Amino acid sequence: MDFRFLGFDAPLMHTLHNMIDTDDSEGNKSMSAPTRTYVRDARAMAATPADVKEYPNSYVFVIDMPGLKSGDIKVQVEDNVLLISGERKREEEKEGVKYVRMERRIGKFMRKFSLPENANTDKITAVCQDGVLTVTVEKLPPPEPKKPKTIQVKIA
Repeated sequence: MDFRFLGFDAPLMHTLHNMIDTDDSEGNKSMSAPTRTYVRDARAMAATPADVKEYPNSYVFVIDMPGLKSGDIKVQVEDNVLLISGERKREEEKEGVKYVRMERRIGKFMRKFSLPENANTDKITAVCQDGVLTVTVEKLPPPEPKKPKTIQVKIA
């Protein structure tokens, strides 16, 4: 199967595909192989694109989140790592309706960003408007330059 059209590295995707479809000699699925759900979720997490901008006083992370409500999105920071995660769920199917084509991505998404040392993790805001999440991390003010300290010399 050729995965290059999806924008993925072909050898990596081929290996993942083989891991999923690995059967033992009796035709049973190998228990050590990842499940299709795991691989699907891993793809969804890897395919969450983000723009990162640096301004004089802040860093801004912009991520498209079409169709998600603020309750579906979680923004956390721990040990100078910004974690944005959530899950896009399929809408409930109505009686007599079947999908003819399904292209919109569903499942979990997650992005981690290592924040620079000058990021003020106490001043982070997150706003989701028109399907676009904007997370702003303010910068700490630059440290004051150290002034020379004069030590008085005593006579012994």
